[in-house]
Amino acid sequence: MKKVFVIIAALVLLLVVINFVFADKDEDNGVNADYLRIHIRANSNSEADQNIKYEVKAAVVDALTPELQGVTSKKDAMKIIEKNISEIDDVCENVLRQHGYYYGAETRLCQDSFPARTYGELTLESGVYDALIVDLGSGEGDNWWCVVFPPLCFVPDGDGEKVTYKSLIVEWFEKLFG
Repeated sequence: MKKVFVIIAALVLLLVVINFVFADKDEDNGVNADYLRIHIRANSNSEADQNIKYEVKAAVVDALTPELQGVTSKKDAMKIIEKNISEIDDVCENVLRQHGYYYGAETRLCQDSFPARTYGELTLESGVYDALIVDLGSGEGDNWWCVVFPPLCFVPDGDGEKVTYKSLIVEWFEKLFG
């Protein structure tokens, strides 16, 4: 009887640990269920390609902010992005062409792996997330990523018109070099 009790207790403990480890993940596919991320990958690490990546990022955020304003679920945010994916792609292509870049952009909504990342006091663990991916050209350069839903990296200012970008790396760099 004592052995049966120990075995049952061990199984219950194992189930509790498994549930705790996978609590933040979608039960069907191992995707971190609460977040929709955005990932913009530069063509290369050249200064020009890195600069245009930030131009594209600003334009994409400007295009998404009014569309996603008031969205209260990741599912709704994904539907809006999926409905507007060709327009997002057009925004990226237009910014590239306006600056003389013709290597193109590929935009898609999919699942992708991300390293751990801290946004203020929130840390997102490494793992697979639903994401809006934007590859500029080859997409082999350094990248920028953030969270579309909930909106952790860009939020409307009080009047809902401007967007405030926050980057811990940029803030740290500005403190060091003024």
